Amino acid sequence: MLFNSSAYIFLFLPCVIVGYFLLNRWRFVTAATAWLVLSSLFFYGCWKPSYLLILTGSIIINFALGTMLHQSGRKMLISRRHRLSRSIILPFGILFNLSLLGYYKYADFFLSNVNRALGISFSLPQLLLPLAISFFTFQQIAYLLDCSRDNAKEYDFLSYCLFVSFFPQLIAGPIVHHQEMMPQFLRLRNRFFSFPNAALGLFFFSLGLFKKVWIADQFSVWAGMGFSSKTALTFFDAWGTALSYTFQLYFDFSGYTDMAIGSALFFNIVLPVNFDSPYQAISIQDFWRRWHITLSRWLRDYLYIPLGGNRKGQLRTYLNLFITFLLAGLWHGAGWTFVLWGALHGAALVVHRLWKNLGLRMPAVVGWLLTFLFISATWVVFRAASLSEGLHVLQSMIGLNGVACSPSIVKLLAKISPLQELLTGFSKTSLLLPAETGWYLLFFSLVLFLLPNSCRIGGLVAEEKKEALRSRINHATRFFFRFQPNCYWAVVSGILFAMALYRLLRVAPTEFLYFNF
Repeated sequence: MLFNSSAYIFLFLPCVIVGYFLLNRWRFVTAATAWLVLSSLFFYGCWKPSYLLILTGSIIINFALGTMLHQSGRKMLISRRHRLSRSIILPFGILFNLSLLGYYKYADFFLSNVNRALGISFSLPQLLLPLAISFFTFQQIAYLLDCSRDNAKEYDFLSYCLFVSFFPQLIAGPIVHHQEMMPQFLRLRNRFFSFPNAALGLFFFSLGLFKKVWIADQFSVWAGMGFSSKTALTFFDAWGTALSYTFQLYFDFSGYTDMAIGSALFFNIVLPVNFDSPYQAISIQDFWRRWHITLSRWLRDYLYIPLGGNRKGQLRTYLNLFITFLLAGLWHGAGWTFVLWGALHGAALVVHRLWKNLGLRMPAVVGWLLTFLFISATWVVFRAASLSEGLHVLQSMIGLNGVACSPSIVKLLAKISPLQELLTGFSKTSLLLPAETGWYLLFFSLVLFLLPNSCRIGGLVAEEKKEALRSRINHATRFFFRFQPNCYWAVVSGILFAMALYRLLRVAPTEFLYFNF
């Protein structure tokens, strides 16, 4: 079931909300929790019922392992045997989760590469990737590690099921921690319907739905045209393709996250912020502090720091950064394009750290431009079906396959006599992408860079005193860009929702990009 489907918006979500708060109002607290769990499992099972066996099996085993870690943690001070058992349980739990992920996500990739390298012919299992396995696997690994550090309190099995399967964040994150979610469900006032939270949730959901159906889906058409082109792209076509995917990915994933935050707010649950204007970043490090924030947090806390972080000298720091993002690329998908994408980001972070260690500085505008160009170029590798396809687009982006300009622009510029001879050949080739692509790119780039993001409007991210490349919101305009449960924001939410609904009635809903990861 998709967030951007009529069944979810008008049937599933309202029924779950009404059932949950009615059961809580009648003081059937356990039944209310069970209602949310069963609803979440139904939501997940709509994709493919057999996936439920994987999800529920993973939940049962990880809860059992977490319980054993809690019990051994209480007794390890007085018993060496329990200390030993704890040192066995945690590695086994991590190995179980990684094996489950590795089998379903990487078995075909591994065997196909072994066949190619050794010239043999192992039969491929042709496994279908279970939905959300990358997300709920990382979430449960974090739970086991938190249990081993006594950072996660022990709750009952039903609560743990809710922690893993809560449908707003189940499919594509954000990746949440046990300690930041379960206290919210147990808070007494959160068991009663809140109109301010519902109003904020409606705003987030409407904005996310608008991003998905009006912006991301339109950019996906142009990105698909470029990447699927059988002919060599020209310079402008290639950049139009790359930037279209750059904006498609952002609006698609941030739109999903907004809808997830909005859906959770209806239940008085605040999910962690996952985006904070990442394309305003002035360095690659700044980008990863703003893009997919919960994944960056997971990689830092459970991979980079255990590898040694920056505590073992500069060379080891550079190696740890590179390994972390190499594995982050592989987490996104089983393919050499994802490995290369992760390696490029790891290398960029190493160069950034080296630059800082040398005491060198760069103007913020230059830093932003270099970061944005690097991000856009590496998204090409991320999106490409193969390394050769990605190289084809990248070659076109640096002009190796010629330059073409739309006839209308050529006609205008040709009036300038020094340019007439230079532009003569440009009008012979029309652009692959339609003319409105440029206007979309210009308009929505201004939206990204000049307006506050949804989490700042909703008050989930505090305003900073100084922030590079972001316009200031003075007191006169704060009314328009800071959410309040009033008539103005009700109208804004209503307009966004109505426009998105109009689009949904005309075009079939499409899946979100991160469902593939």
